[in-house]
Amino acid sequence: MASFWSMWIIVLTSVTIVGLIWVLFANRKREQQPADKTTGHEYDGIQEFDNPLPAWWLYMFVITIVWGVGYLIIYPGMGNFPGVLGWTQIQQHDREVSAADERYRAMRDRYLALSVEEIATDPAVIKMGQRMFGNNCAQCHGADAQGSYGFPNLTDNDWIYGGEPDAIKATLINGRQAVMPAWQQILGDSGISEATEYLLAINGRDADEALAEAGSKHFATYCAACHGADGAGNPALGAPNLTNGVWLYGGSREQIAHSLRAGRNGQMPAFENTLSEDKIHILTAYVYSLGK
Repeated sequence: MASFWSMWIIVLTSVTIVGLIWVLFANRKREQQPADKTTGHEYDGIQEFDNPLPAWWLYMFVITIVWGVGYLIIYPGMGNFPGVLGWTQIQQHDREVSAADERYRAMRDRYLALSVEEIATDPAVIKMGQRMFGNNCAQCHGADAQGSYGFPNLTDNDWIYGGEPDAIKATLINGRQAVMPAWQQILGDSGISEATEYLLAINGRDADEALAEAGSKHFATYCAACHGADGAGNPALGAPNLTNGVWLYGGSREQIAHSLRAGRNGQMPAFENTLSEDKIHILTAYVYSLGK
């Protein structure tokens, strides 16, 4: 925090506390007023008596002020002053995380020694994995893991990079970067339309036969290298299967054409530096279980 703002907070807080003390003691009364002594305020026949505050209320107010001053001395709160204990929320967080890791390490190490297939049916592992998924994955893939536009469904066994445990773990550790190029400048509008019709045709959908025939040549020239001659995809390259009706960015004629025209460059973040090895192992088992 800049020195100016630190001093601003210190001065403003100090003035506020001193002002509260002054208001409290400047307006207190020691003696009980006569029974008919009022403040002169009256509303709808109701008068306000001018009596002193109860002593217990005054003492409680003083205690809150003393407590607040003591807190600001012990803990951070006055600008850049760290407090006499040197406490920070980051240090407390790290201590609590370390304590939790130490507490659960033996259990997680036991799971780490087993294969993903072995622990994928363990209810305790599924519960832990579900919580990890909710904290790290649900923001994109959804709480039910069924994905959305641009984010794969993890429950349908259609794996872009492979659904084996090692492939899932590699995806979590390293992340993924899509590299679908844009074909507008190469194919032009007519070529995009022809390739679109071919993709519709190989999915058994209504398509213009003449355009699809022309599109098959474009597919063999530009697309088969990644997606395969039959369009069934290649997990090693992250090339999706184009024949099963599963479309990551939508399967309408317009959406397919847009994918061809503009390309796609979706990115899956890496969790190597976010999650520990045992947590990635448990999360892998949970994701693996989703398609079973």
